[in-house]
Amino acid sequence: QVQLVESGGGLVQPGGSLRLSCAASGSGVSILAMGWYRQAPGKERDLVASITKRGTTNYADAVKGRFIISSNNAKNTVYLQMNSLKPEDTAVYYCNAEGWANRDWWGQGTQVTVSS
Repeated sequence: QVQLVESGGGLVQPGGSLRLSCAASGSGVSILAMGWYRQAPGKERDLVASITKRGTTNYADAVKGRFIISSNNAKNTVYLQMNSLKPEDTAVYYCNAEGWANRDWWGQGTQVTVSS
């Protein structure tokens, strides 16, 4: 129904930047919001940032001022610009899309490693 394809993960040094992309594809589905979550080893999966169809954004306190979420509704694509990366940002980042009736879909995850 909906497939989310993520890209942009990789290895970066502390203080560096990385840009994640997630493209949603599917027919007859109305996506209301998209977001990024991350999960580090031994940790729970936490919300990083989200954006609604209208453009309302929400950020985790840990990334405010450093990360920026944006979207292209025409392409059903969401981006996460990550700046001033810290080792604590190391995690698998997952794209999420939410539709009507509490339906949601997840990407496969992309590894982000921040290390010198």
